[in-house]
Amino acid sequence: MTVAPLAELVDAGWAEALAPVEPVLRQLGERLRQEAAEGRPYLPPGEAVLRAFRRPPEAVRVLVLGQDPYPTPGHSIGLAFAVERHVRPLPRSLQNIYRELHDDLGIAPAAHGDLSAWADQGVLLLNRVLTVGAGESDSHRGWGWEQVTEAAIRALVARRGPDGEPLPLVAILWGAKAQLLAPLLGDTPVIASPHPSPLSARRGFFGSKPFSRANAALEAQGAAPIDWRIPAGADQPEA
Repeated sequence: MTVAPLAELVDAGWAEALAPVEPVLRQLGERLRQEAAEGRPYLPPGEAVLRAFRRPPEAVRVLVLGQDPYPTPGHSIGLAFAVERHVRPLPRSLQNIYRELHDDLGIAPAAHGDLSAWADQGVLLLNRVLTVGAGESDSHRGWGWEQVTEAAIRALVARRGPDGEPLPLVAILWGAKAQLLAPLLGDTPVIASPHPSPLSARRGFFGSKPFSRANAALEAQGAAPIDWRIPAGADQPEA
């Protein structure tokens, strides 16, 4: 992470929403630079750590909450569960997400793992912790990212439209750590299941139908559904 002002790293709306935790972000940036200087690289790359916050918060319709980034170098791109387009094979968690997407909506699994098409439609692909040590899952838990992501979720829930009513929002919480944040979501519809990892997908992730249920919850709030298809084109610009 760089030392640039928050407003230069994220959308202006998110810069305002995350202003109370900007000191925490600066401390995290310093710690990450120290880690790198001491030969302990982190993921995703610094410029992608806050990528989930590059789109306006008012555009978010679905919050997908995971745990922490993939620890394999070259995989993480700053969007939860997504990977660089060239990564093969896809991570098992993402393969399981695609399998459930097919079982739920009949959408054939994409050949690549770039989920920018979802993010472009207002799906906030957010991990509970936004960085991880290379090769060390869950290694940055407790560093302070939890304060940042909690602030982000509170900001989403607090959004109001011109009529004073909450903006449409559905939360998909995958895994026990993500589900700890359910109390912050208030009246937001929540779709919770085990994590899609190979260790837990068969314990209730498969068959949970999160995609059709999210669209139904959006439509119940008067919002348009998400088109969950992933374009095949290799030249889609990075969002």
